[in-house]
Amino acid sequence: MPIRTVAPLIGVALALCAAPAFAQNADTSGQPPLPQPEVVTGGDSVSIAVGVATIPGYEGSDKNRVLPGALIRGTVSGISFITRGAQLFVDVVPNKPGPTWDFQLGPVAGLNFDRTSLKNINDTRVEALGKRKTAIEVGGYTGIGKTGVITSDYDKLSVSVSYVQDINKAHKSYIITPEIDYGTPLSRKAYVGLSASASYVGGEYADTYFSVDRAGSLASTLPVYNAGKGWKNYQASAFATYSLTGDLLHGLSLVGGVSYSRLLGDFARSPVVSIAGDRNQWLGAVGLAYTF
Repeated sequence: MPIRTVAPLIGVALALCAAPAFAQNADTSGQPPLPQPEVVTGGDSVSIAVGVATIPGYEGSDKNRVLPGALIRGTVSGISFITRGAQLFVDVVPNKPGPTWDFQLGPVAGLNFDRTSLKNINDTRVEALGKRKTAIEVGGYTGIGKTGVITSDYDKLSVSVSYVQDINKAHKSYIITPEIDYGTPLSRKAYVGLSASASYVGGEYADTYFSVDRAGSLASTLPVYNAGKGWKNYQASAFATYSLTGDLLHGLSLVGGVSYSRLLGDFARSPVVSIAGDRNQWLGAVGLAYTF
C-alpha cells in the first residue's frame, strides 16, 4: 500500500496530538485546570511523534510489514502544518481562538512509494510485474471544521477534500480524497477520534498499480487485466492518545490507532488483489508523541 494511502492512519495514529486535543477545563485529581481555549489556541506549539506501523506490503497485498513512522505537527504565527506519512499539509488560514469555525485551505506535497522496492512486496507474482517509480504528488486541500460540537468546547468535527497530481511521471495521474474527522477529549489525559475517507483516482493511476499488460502476464502468470478510473477504496480509522506526563496540552503521550480499508470495483477485481492479495486491508500503529 502506498505511503499516501496509509498516511491517514499513520498521520492520526502517531499524531493524535495533531487533533484539537484540548482537555475538559475542570480541576481533576488535584491538578490545576487547563488554560482557557483562548490562551491555548492563541500561541505557537509543536508536536513530534515517532513509532511503528504495520501496513500491507503493497496496495492490495494480503501480507503486512512493519516499518517505523514519524510525524511533526505545529502551529506557528497562526499557520498550521502536519506531516502524514510522506505528505505535508499546510493550512494557511489562521484559526480564531476558542470554540468557533475553522476554515482550512493550503498546499499538499508528498511522495508515493508503492511497489518502488521489490523486497517489500512479499509476492513473487507481483514482484515479476516490476518496480514502480516514486511518484511526487503535489496539490492542495480545503475544508471546514467546527470546534465545540457535542461533548464540550474542545471536541471537533471537520470535513475536507484534497487533490494531488503526480509530477514525476510515475503514475501521471491524480487522487481526490474527501475525508470526515471527529475527535473529543475524555479527560485531561485521554483523547479519542474517528476518521473516514475515500479515494477517487485517474485511469493512469489505475493502470500503473492495478492493470496487468501482456508482458506482465507472461512474467507473473497473472491474467491480463485493464483497470479503469473510479473510486479506489474507502477507509475507516479509530485512534486514541493518553498523556504519560503533563496533560494533553504538553508533555509525553502514548498514541495508537487501527484502520480498515476496502478496495472497490476495478481495483478489487485486479489480479494483484483478487488473486495475489486481498481487497480488505488492515493497518495499525503505535508510538510516543511529545508536545511542547
